Amino acid sequence: MTEIDPSIESAEAPYQRRIRSFVLRQGRLTKGQERALQTAWPTFGIEYADQPLDLNQAFGRADSKKILEIGFGMGDATAKIAQTLPDCDFLAVEVHTPGVGSLLKLMQEGEIQNLRIVQHDAVEVLQNMLPDGSLDGVHIFFPDPWHKKRHHKRRLIQTEFIQLVCTKLKPGAYLHVATDWQAYAEWVLEVLQAEPRLQNTAIDYADKPAYRPLTKFENRGLKLGHGVWDLVFKRA
Repeated sequence: MTEIDPSIESAEAPYQRRIRSFVLRQGRLTKGQERALQTAWPTFGIEYADQPLDLNQAFGRADSKKILEIGFGMGDATAKIAQTLPDCDFLAVEVHTPGVGSLLKLMQEGEIQNLRIVQHDAVEVLQNMLPDGSLDGVHIFFPDPWHKKRHHKRRLIQTEFIQLVCTKLKPGAYLHVATDWQAYAEWVLEVLQAEPRLQNTAIDYADKPAYRPLTKFENRGLKLGHGVWDLVFKRA
């Protein structure tokens, strides 16, 4: 899950205000997660740095689409997407160590090679590590919505953040947000529609793309009559 802390004003461009994409939580590592962190991180982990990352070099190939996965939680969906789309490379960003360990464990079990992980704040990764126009897609699945109106500045999906994302997308690249909070879906739709560089691929909400798997939580919610809203926009 991905959350946002209040912005701190700066004299720089609006999207460079201090936005954090998470709120730290405590979590316990299982033995399997800890073992995966020790054995798989040296191969699949990328240390955060205040300098551009060569994505082609990071994945060892230049002919693949590069997709950013923001806030992958425990990594179940991200691992399945990477397996479903082997011709794409996925840079997955998460701050919580148990989630990183869990995804690394899934990668080992599934022999997934087209995934790399950065354990850091997604906003700083976007700002400092990803060159402009380097991404073919961005996935933000089930970000915590901070649904009360007075908390709007704590939401990840806000104007300044979307401006930043747009600078990293190639022309024709896409941004896919999924949420199970209807009020948050309405907020996201409003913010994305207000960005002139983005075009909606649907009238309002999109059908669930085939590559996005149903999570256990989502499947249980759908059986109880809860909804999920997918928003897919393309960079002009």
